Amino acid sequence: MANQKQPQGRRALIVTGEASGDLHGANLIQAAREIDPGLSFFGVGGRRMEQQGCEILFRGEELAVVGLVEVAAHFPAIYRAFKQLERIFRSEQRPDILILIDFPEFNLRLAAKAKAAGIPVLYYVSPQVWAWRRGRVKTIAQRVDRLAAIFPFEPQLYAGLDIDVEYVGHPLVADLKLTTERDDYLLRHGLDPERPVVGLFPGSRRSELKYIFDTIADTARLLRQQRPQVQFLLPVASSLKHSNFHERLLGTGLEIKMVRDNIYDTARACDAVVSVSGTVTLQIALVETPLAIIYQMNPITYAIGKRLVKVPHIGLVNIVAGKSVVREFIQQDATPEAIGAEVLRMLDDQAYRARIKDDLREVRHLLGEGGCSEKVARMASEMSRGQVRRSEVA
Repeated sequence: MANQKQPQGRRALIVTGEASGDLHGANLIQAAREIDPGLSFFGVGGRRMEQQGCEILFRGEELAVVGLVEVAAHFPAIYRAFKQLERIFRSEQRPDILILIDFPEFNLRLAAKAKAAGIPVLYYVSPQVWAWRRGRVKTIAQRVDRLAAIFPFEPQLYAGLDIDVEYVGHPLVADLKLTTERDDYLLRHGLDPERPVVGLFPGSRRSELKYIFDTIADTARLLRQQRPQVQFLLPVASSLKHSNFHERLLGTGLEIKMVRDNIYDTARACDAVVSVSGTVTLQIALVETPLAIIYQMNPITYAIGKRLVKVPHIGLVNIVAGKSVVREFIQQDATPEAIGAEVLRMLDDQAYRARIKDDLREVRHLLGEGGCSEKVARMASEMSRGQVRRSEVA
C-alpha cells in the first residue's frame, strides 16, 4: 500500500454538537493535517473546528440540547440540519467518510443514512451504552464500521459483534496544556493569589444555564456571605457569550471574574470548583483541583432518565474511577447550602483535600497515555481511502 498512488481531494464530513466535541474535532483535524494532507473536513461543529480549517455548515451548539422537553422545542432546526446532511450523502458533495463525535441521538440516525448510501462511518467518543440502553451496541455495530473507544472498558461491550473497536485513550490527556503559573494567572485577571479562589464552571449548553446556573450563583452568594475573602472565576465556553451570564447576575451583587482562557490554566488557578456534569469534570480532574458536581434538568426529563440510566454515578470522574471520588449534587439535592458546605470543606479540611487530589491523580492515570487524536486521524485516513476493517472484538 505504501507505494500505491493515493486519491487526492478526499473529504470527511464531521459532526458534533457539544463544546467538548468541538475541541476533540479540532484536535483530530489538526492531527489529520499532518498525517494525511489530502483529507479535508466539513460539517457540524464550532469555533475551534473552524479555526482548524473545517467548513462549518451548522453550528453544533444550535443543535445540541439536553432532555426530551428541550429537544422537542428545538426539533424544527434539528430536523432541517439532519435532512440537509442526508441530502449531501447523495449529492456532488458526497463525503469519503463520515466521522461522528459524541452527540448520539442525532449521530446514530445520521450513521444509518450514511451506511445506506455506502459511506464508511467512524464513531469517535461513542454513545455511552455503559450508562443506559446497553442494547444499542447491536444498533451501533450495524451502522458503524469502526469505533474509537476512549474508555478502557468500552471495547468488551462490543464483544462478538461485527464492528472494529479500538481503545485509543482519552483525547483530553493530550489536550492538557498549562501555559502559566497560578499566581501569574490570577494577577493577570486582577485576583489575589493569597485569597481562596472558587471556580464556577457552568458548562457550554444553554439548557444547563437554564436549569443549573441559578443554583451555582446562589451557592456563590452564600459562600461570599460565609467567607467574604473568597474570589470567583467563571470560564465562558466558546458556545456561549458573556451576556448570557451578565443578564442572570444582575442584582446579585456578586463580583465574578469571567474568562475565556485555556480551561486547564483556569481550573488549576482554583482552590475548589463547582461544576456541571460532563467532560469538563475530567478537565478539572486532570489538574487535580477538588470539585463538586451539580446535575439538574427539566423534572420530566429527569424522571424519565432516572428509570433508564443504570450507573451508580453521574459524574465522569466517578464513573472512570469506579467509585465516589467527588460529591454529586443531583436535582432537588443540589441546594446552595449543601454545595456551599462541600466547597468550604474542600477549602478548609486539608486531609479531605489531599484524599480527593490523590483520587483525581488516579483518574488521570486511568485516562491513558495520550496520542488519541493521531490514532483516530490514522483511522479516518485509512477509511477515506476505502480501507475499512470489520472484525469481531476479542
